Amino acid sequence: MRYLVSGSEGPGFASPEEAVEILEEVVLPTFDALMKLEARKKIAAGGLPVGDRAFVFIAEAASNEELDRLLRSLPAWGVLEWHVTPLQSFAGRAAQERDLVRQFKKKR
Repeated sequence: MRYLVSGSEGPGFASPEEAVEILEEVVLPTFDALMKLEARKKIAAGGLPVGDRAFVFIAEAASNEELDRLLRSLPAWGVLEWHVTPLQSFAGRAAQERDLVRQFKKKR
């Protein structure tokens, strides 16, 4: 299954020292983890909305549980607000609509 995932509301920084700490301990390790997931094809596409403290990507997972484990493995999991939308494939939805058209035509 594919999921549209966004992680937003990232932490702000009160000082340069705090910025360095959060960037080194959370943000950069999260980028590294996301790039590894992308290389392993667990993330089909993604990026960051320009100027925002957020991540957006399309994840590939066999189940909700697998996706949950994937998200919880990210260093930023505990500091972002996550939104997940399961995606239906174009082919799957087209097949449903074709079936619906056939049913409507039979009733005429």
